[in-house]
Amino acid sequence: MWQVNILSLFPEIFPGPLTLSITGIALREKKWALNSYNIRDFATDKHKTVDDSSYGGGAGMVMKPDVLAAAIEGCFDLTMPIIYLSPRGTLFNQPTARSLSMEKGINLICGRFEGVDERIFLEYSILEFSIGDYVLSSGDVAAIPFIDACVRNLSGVLDENDALLEESFGLDERYENLLEYPHYTKPAVWHGHAVPEVLLSGNHKKIDTWRLNQAVEKTRNVRPELLDRCDFLKEKTK
Repeated sequence: MWQVNILSLFPEIFPGPLTLSITGIALREKKWALNSYNIRDFATDKHKTVDDSSYGGGAGMVMKPDVLAAAIEGCFDLTMPIIYLSPRGTLFNQPTARSLSMEKGINLICGRFEGVDERIFLEYSILEFSIGDYVLSSGDVAAIPFIDACVRNLSGVLDENDALLEESFGLDERYENLLEYPHYTKPAVWHGHAVPEVLLSGNHKKIDTWRLNQAVEKTRNVRPELLDRCDFLKEKTK
């Protein structure tokens, strides 16, 4: 069972929306498990202080290394990756989600305030990841999509021969660097907009070609830099 251990100042946030839909079903089926712990429980003063002002001045408070280290040692399985979610981290992507899903689990530190004391990163082998080029109020908010992205890659959570193959950044090598093609369902005509005829043809080879071309076009319009990673496109241009 894939294990998630979370350190947070607001552990009651979890599991939150992760109890719903695909991740929720997998949680109830014990394909994964989640434990969340309050960092304040490891503070030693009567006020349960977890932060202090920054050396050198500046805005915001910094999480204390002694308190956070005690929480890490008391709650984390140190044989699993320790992850800190931060805008300064490496950009999180689908290959990383797949890689982490093959671990026995992950430990997540959810920061608040201005951040955590840098010496924590020197003391522990902590991986820093960012879920995008923007700033959130806390790591707790970022942890939800981070966990979801990993859980859906666990064996048995989704049909590996279906949902994971041709989605955006899919397992099919043609789609691993493409955005997903458009989808249609009934009615065949809605508000004057008709479903593309090829999807009604029953010709699966033509449908497959159309979907791949649509994925390429969507990627070209939205994330053109991804096309440089598509080896099959390079082969076509030789």
